[in-house]
Amino acid sequence: MSLKKSKISSPRIKVIQKLYSSLINPNSLIEYPKSQYKKFIKDVVTGTLERSDLLEETINSHLREDINLKKTDKLLKIILFAALFELMFKHNTPKKVIISEYLLVSEHFLEKIQIGYLNAILDKIAKILRKDE
Repeated sequence: MSLKKSKISSPRIKVIQKLYSSLINPNSLIEYPKSQYKKFIKDVVTGTLERSDLLEETINSHLREDINLKKTDKLLKIILFAALFELMFKHNTPKKVIISEYLLVSEHFLEKIQIGYLNAILDKIAKILRKDE
């Protein structure tokens, strides 16, 4: 799959990469190189890592019938947690933008069927968490 220039610079790709790196090397220091999105990337990565228990609890309480996190692909889980963090704590970003951005980014990491599944899960949880939008 070819990467278009606009997609390469997506801060959410960096978020997924940093979270995956942290999963693989839990004791390593996460570095955030200079970028116009540095604050956003750092906020989402650290927020997702610090609140992973809350995110997991939220998924289990609202989507118990739809997803089993113990059996879910690690990369899919990382993308889901990052998107859920944004849905819960980045209220200035509309839910449709968050979902579409993560679906776009997930094309670089997941199979088509996983992307469809991610879309369904994110859509369902967004309707629960952000009823007003």
